[in-house]
This record gives sequence, C-alpha cells and structure tokens, in this order.
Amino acid sequence: MRRSIGLPLTIGIVLVVLALALAVGWNVLVVRGVGEVREVAESLSGTHWLLLSLGTLFYALLIAGLALLCAWLVREMRHSQRQQAFLDAVTHEMKTPLASLRLYLDTFARGDPGEQHRRDFLGRMRSDVDRLERTVDQVLAAARAARARPAQPDRIALRDLLGALIGEARDQYGLAEEALRLHVDGDLAVLGDREELSLVFRNLIDNAVKYSGANVDVRVRAAGEGESGVRIDIEDRGVGIPREELRRIFQPFYRAGANVQRRVKGLGLGLFIVRFLVRRQGGRVEARSEGPGRGARFAVWLRAAPAAVPARRGAATVAAR
Repeated sequence: MRRSIGLPLTIGIVLVVLALALAVGWNVLVVRGVGEVREVAESLSGTHWLLLSLGTLFYALLIAGLALLCAWLVREMRHSQRQQAFLDAVTHEMKTPLASLRLYLDTFARGDPGEQHRRDFLGRMRSDVDRLERTVDQVLAAARAARARPAQPDRIALRDLLGALIGEARDQYGLAEEALRLHVDGDLAVLGDREELSLVFRNLIDNAVKYSGANVDVRVRAAGEGESGVRIDIEDRGVGIPREELRRIFQPFYRAGANVQRRVKGLGLGLFIVRFLVRRQGGRVEARSEGPGRGARFAVWLRAAPAAVPARRGAATVAAR
C-alpha cells in the first residue's frame, strides 16, 4: 500500500529553507551589531524586538515541524514493518502447504502407498488445498476493499449460515461439539450479502479457535436487539487482547505481539476485512477483552431482515446447539 510522500517532503523543504533564512538573518544582525552592543543593550528599537519575536516564533515552528516529521517517519516505519510481516506471512502460508503437497505427490510418484495411506494422504492434501484457498481468499478480499463491488443484499437465516460455518470449523480443526457451540434465538434472519457475511463469520470463528490454544471453548450467540437489529457474539477463552491494542487490531497488516505471532500464523488481514465488510452491510463490529489470558469477544451488529420475506436457506446446513 503506497503512501504519498508529497506532504512530508514539502514540510522538510520548508523547514530547511526556514532554518537557512534564520541562520543568515541572525548572522547579519550579529555582524552589524558588534559595534553597537552597548547602544542595543541600552535602547532596543521596535525593529529589533520584532525580529527577536519573529525569530523565536520561527524557531518554535521549526521545532514543531521537526516533531511532526519525526512522528510521520515513525508511523511510516511501523507501516512498512507491518507490510513486511504481511509479505512474510503470505510467503509462509503459501510455501508450507505447497511443500506438503509436493511431498505427497512425490510419495505417490514412487508407487502406491496402500489404501489406508492413500486416504490419509488425500485428506491431508485436501486440507493443504483448503489452506491455500483461504489464503488467496483473504488477499483477494483485502484487494476488493479498495475496489468494492456493489453489495448484493439478501435475506439470510442465521441458524443455517452460522451452523454451516461452525460445522466447517469443527471438521477443519477436529473439534468436539462442546468445544464450538451455537445458540440462535428463534428464526433470526439478517439482510446482507451472503458471500461477504460468510467471510466475516468464517474469519471470526477461525480466529476464536486459533487463539484459544489447546483448550478450545468458543461460543457463538445471535439475538435480536431492538426492533430492527441483530447482534452476533463470538466469544472465546483464549489468549486475550491487551486493552491498548483493541483499537489497532482492525488495521491492515496489524498482528498481535511476537509471542502470539510465533504460536498463531496469519496475514494480519482478517479483522481488517471483517470490519470493512460489516460496514458495507450497514453494520458495525466491536472487540472486547479484559486483557491477556482472559479471552476475547467480538460483537457484530447487523440489520434484521423484514419478516414478511421468506428467508433463503443455504445449500449446506449443519445442526449446532
């Protein structure tokens, strides 16, 4: 993501010119006033007071400008670091499943490994392909954030949508039903783009599982809020989020501290995509956490679908409590 350097460059040039002008002007004053120090000390003219005041003001502006320039440079350095971390993460997320696929293909090329091994290898190859597909989907979704297509609102039954996504997560991570549970009040439905909302809740559920550690305990709840709203909560009991990071986690390329990054791989795009897509649906998303080790809860508010229109149900549904 390229940033314009026009503003900081202009500020830098102005500061340099101002500094040179001050240096030249004050040197001229000093040289001209060497023989008149006593007279100046006894009776400073209005011109001298004006020059002294302007010099002080210009130096204050110079210091303020340098401070702003330093702040901008620090921000750009952090942004560059996040971009580099993103590139490293994409490389890892691409190369790891590709290396695994190559290994399995080489194994098949050497001969038939047997029925049992073949099934196992094919299952793992499918998982690697799914991992690659999710990585590509994340990158493409982030790219669409800059060139957003028109949303295609539809009436979506939340029990079907969330149930299917939870079923996918259970299969992907090998979770028991108690580890990832769903509760939906009645037959709630929302108005939104099915594809985009699927990506939103897939990201949030995936994050909740990945950041839960070994003991996964994730709860997904949907309830009506007011006359025209629906609130969906995704809550885990995992590593938690430092309070000072809660506002930054939705920024592109932002990832948690180094200790968490070593344990949980990712691109730093998931929550950025979540916030962007939720806003496109006319909703909002909020993150809450009591701090490290105390879990996290993500709340999504969406528009409730009018009850008069029958909800369209997704093709794949998974019962979830």
